[in-house]
Amino acid sequence: MASRKKTSAQRAPAGKPVAAPAKVKRAKAPRTASGKKANPALLAAAEQEAQRGNRERTEEGHLAAGRVPPSQGVEKRVSGATQRVIDDAIRDWRPPVTEDEKLLSGPNAGDRRATDDFTRTDTWRAMRIMSEVIEGFDTLASVEKGVSVFGSARTHPNDPQYEQATEVSRLLAEAGFSIITGAGPGIMEAANKGARLGGGRSIGCNIELPFEQGANPYVDTLVNFRYFFVRKTMFIKYSVAFIIFPGGFGTLDELFEALTLIQTGKIYQFPVILFGRHYWAGLVRWLQTRVLGERKISASDLDLMLLTDDPAEAAHAVISSFNEQNRTASERAEKSHG
Repeated sequence: MASRKKTSAQRAPAGKPVAAPAKVKRAKAPRTASGKKANPALLAAAEQEAQRGNRERTEEGHLAAGRVPPSQGVEKRVSGATQRVIDDAIRDWRPPVTEDEKLLSGPNAGDRRATDDFTRTDTWRAMRIMSEVIEGFDTLASVEKGVSVFGSARTHPNDPQYEQATEVSRLLAEAGFSIITGAGPGIMEAANKGARLGGGRSIGCNIELPFEQGANPYVDTLVNFRYFFVRKTMFIKYSVAFIIFPGGFGTLDELFEALTLIQTGKIYQFPVILFGRHYWAGLVRWLQTRVLGERKISASDLDLMLLTDDPAEAAHAVISSFNEQNRTASERAEKSHG
């Protein structure tokens, strides 16, 4: 019996050529910023390498200052607002171990019991977040003239940037300002050291990490945080200015956090000082040519950042801005009572 299935040539109308089957275009894999083809294995390896690099940079800062890094100590690390002991066991393909990681991790797919537990855990986690906010407020409530200084943890004490961070912080401390840092080594240590040399308050806001970061010895008021967003709230709330020294992703995070809050009207008359013109030149040039060129920001947004290489100039910018803040606040108070 002859088959009833017709070929494409038999189905085609007479006199018309049969079209060739369309070729399926193979999707191209995106590439990383370094030019490598992206795939899950590469991204997982990059994540592990990034964590290792972060730890190495932090340890390098402590070693440069002549200290044994806390992450190389024999005791289990402690962190968090209540000095809770953190499990530091096997870390590859592990359950979440930091509070930020637990907060940002979802329930196991397809496991109803895990979903229920996760919902209840999040309820308690919200209470823990609230307690951490309250503790931060209580500890820092007396800070009226705080200046947050950010920068790399690996900066060596012999580096000119370390000396400049110490000097600008000393000048501000002598003018009655408190210095706030992330409590780590490098630029953070330099700023806390400058605060102590200037007779000012030296504050460190430490963060829970997968390894023990530790606080530098120049901090006199230390607050430990589990959650990055709570810590960032403290930096903004108790600061009247940010001084941004050369640093990595964490430094850039604080820089753009402040710029976004100013741009959206959440804070005002808040100087953001980029210290080290040469280091920041590439970023500023990209913002000018690409981001502004494509109208993703306004021309006036570029004026939200101040650039300097002079500690005295940076200190003067903070002091003059603070005085202007007070003047504006007085004028508003007079108008409200008038």
